[in-house]
Amino acid sequence: MKAGRKTASEFPPLAGRRTSALSLICLSYLSLFVVIVVTLIVTGFRYEYLSFETFKEIISSPDFLHAAQISVVGSLITLVLVVIFAVTAGYALSRYRFPGHAILDTIADIPILLPPVVVGVLLLIFFAYEPGKTMEVEMYKRTATHERTGLTMHSMVGIVLCQFIISASYAIRSAKAAYDSVDRRLEQVAMSLGCTDLQAFCRVTLPLAKNGLIAGSIMAWARAIGVFGPLVVFVGTSVRVRTLPTLIYLELSIGKEEVSLAVALVMVAMASVALAIVHWLAPGRKWH
Repeated sequence: MKAGRKTASEFPPLAGRRTSALSLICLSYLSLFVVIVVTLIVTGFRYEYLSFETFKEIISSPDFLHAAQISVVGSLITLVLVVIFAVTAGYALSRYRFPGHAILDTIADIPILLPPVVVGVLLLIFFAYEPGKTMEVEMYKRTATHERTGLTMHSMVGIVLCQFIISASYAIRSAKAAYDSVDRRLEQVAMSLGCTDLQAFCRVTLPLAKNGLIAGSIMAWARAIGVFGPLVVFVGTSVRVRTLPTLIYLELSIGKEEVSLAVALVMVAMASVALAIVHWLAPGRKWH
């Protein structure tokens, strides 16, 4: 690429004609989809058995607060692990070429395509036999206060494990895209000025890719806090490990639609905030 030549990401999108047959068709389908989503959310708020007083009572109940605490704590632990893997693994996939690169790149995406319940089944089978069974036994032995802390695969560790496997691929893929958007020549210039490859990464690449990394991490966190299928299969739905998604399922199974709806609306609000932050941080995003 010649010096001074702009990349595709530096050019603004073409506006085209304001009104045309294609624009009307595309905007019509976009509007239809938005109407469907908004209608579903508004319908939830207008549910006749869920008044504002009932909603406040539900979200202040011990069951909800406990499930919210488990979900938030577990997802934040997962977020730390996801960020570590995304920052490093995403850079490896973006910058290095080695034998088996395409294979590793493909395997890293497998959890995105797998049905979540399949992940739960695979975890269940893994920890039922060697070497997973040995790992769980060793964890039990090293935890003298097992009953008090509950540090087994069937508690917080299991929740974090399920959330991590489901969400890490999204963050790694977003991190790779963020690194790909950074011109490699900037790293080469930094190294030609005396920086090591690690210093160039920390001082040049990481700051330039930070918005994409943060956006991908937030999306991964939102994905993690909404995990349901693997938790039901692998961890279970006991009171000690109940999360917001499993609380929705359990309350709905006993006919408490208003409780399930209240929890669902809280999760919709959390997802909306997360998406707003992602769009705000999206590289090159400008609000008009």
